[in-house]
Amino acid sequence: MIKTLGVASSARFFFSRHLPTTHNICFSSLAFFAIRFSNNSLSNRRNFTVMASGSGGCGEEFVKGSVYPNGVAVITLDRPKALNAMNLEMDLKYKSLLEEWESDPKVKCVVVEGSTPRAFCAGGDVKQITTKNHLSDMIQVFTAEYTLICKIAGYRKPYISLMDGITMGFGLGLSGHGRYRVITERTVLAMPENGIGLFPDVGFSYIAAHSPGRGSVGAYLGMTGGRISTPSDALFVGLGTHYVPSGKLGSLKQAFLSADLSKDPHQDIQSTLSEYSSGPDSEPHLKTLLPQIESAFSASKSVKETIEELKKYQQSTDASVAEWASEALQGLGKGAPFSLYLTHKYFSKVACAMGKTDNEMATLNGVMKTEYRIALRAALRGDFTEGVRAVLIDKDQNPKWKPASVDEVDETEVDALFKPLRTEVEELDV
Repeated sequence: MIKTLGVASSARFFFSRHLPTTHNICFSSLAFFAIRFSNNSLSNRRNFTVMASGSGGCGEEFVKGSVYPNGVAVITLDRPKALNAMNLEMDLKYKSLLEEWESDPKVKCVVVEGSTPRAFCAGGDVKQITTKNHLSDMIQVFTAEYTLICKIAGYRKPYISLMDGITMGFGLGLSGHGRYRVITERTVLAMPENGIGLFPDVGFSYIAAHSPGRGSVGAYLGMTGGRISTPSDALFVGLGTHYVPSGKLGSLKQAFLSADLSKDPHQDIQSTLSEYSSGPDSEPHLKTLLPQIESAFSASKSVKETIEELKKYQQSTDASVAEWASEALQGLGKGAPFSLYLTHKYFSKVACAMGKTDNEMATLNGVMKTEYRIALRAALRGDFTEGVRAVLIDKDQNPKWKPASVDEVDETEVDALFKPLRTEVEELDV
């Protein structure tokens, strides 16, 4: 049994130095990932009553599951006011549906969608972590999120995400580890967690390690919080597998629901996706910048070296390179210095582990075990409280980070976040 511990006391289990006590935070349940952005059913389907309400206990259905006659199971995220942000109850219900359907021979595949064209899923509900300053609450949230990600990655049936609209943070966790990732011209992808004093989690380091430039493109996105808003870039990076114009999404879904999946579901799904998908209208912008991205954000570069490299690119005679470097520096400037160091070290470790059978971080499960340690400790740092205050509560966009600059970051404190948990807290079981 894990005891309920306050932030100040629980910090002693994780850090060699005493950290300042955080204070309580209250704000509306809205995903921080997207704060700055503002179907007809077939008859005879089986309905699942999935009550995943918010912390206020309003009784709304936020996760809805249905199984159709041909064996297509559909999960609909229906929390439009919060851009389908996931809370703990939603995480648990989502996973319970996947587990039930995985063992049900009648279910042939799973399709996941958002209820609004504005968002597939804007991220996780930060309120659950910041309003309950107890280690036990953090353990619940991160365990639910990270085991769900591992379930998705290892799912034994076809898993299709319709990533229409904002897909950020945990939204990329729900989609990015699945087999089929459908994007539209409305898809907006980002991992902006450094901007509130955390780090890009939900297994994005593993996705990033498989990105172009030996993981450098993913590192660039993770460190700067850069957005991808064109289908060509989403496909180039590997966050999407198929581009389907939003006007065809309804027809694509109906094609899934009427398909004969009795023989080879994967083959039938691939055939259907090929019929409705098309090539993007433009070339990937990030592809043209790949030499610069690989040079500035390679695993061998330190944070300071990355910053100096970007400053050099700011002086480029190529306007697109200079503009990219300026935007990247702006993105780095919004992140907590400690978070930048943490993200760099973490992503570098995962990228360097790829293909090494003797390295636990070469597998997603191994990555998530390490990430769990980092997340519990990072969420207890004062930067997280301050980032949420500056971005979401007071909205002054002027966080007072500690340490305040990259020159003041103590790398031994960063290293401490990776160490095995002490006996008082169990490791992630995946």
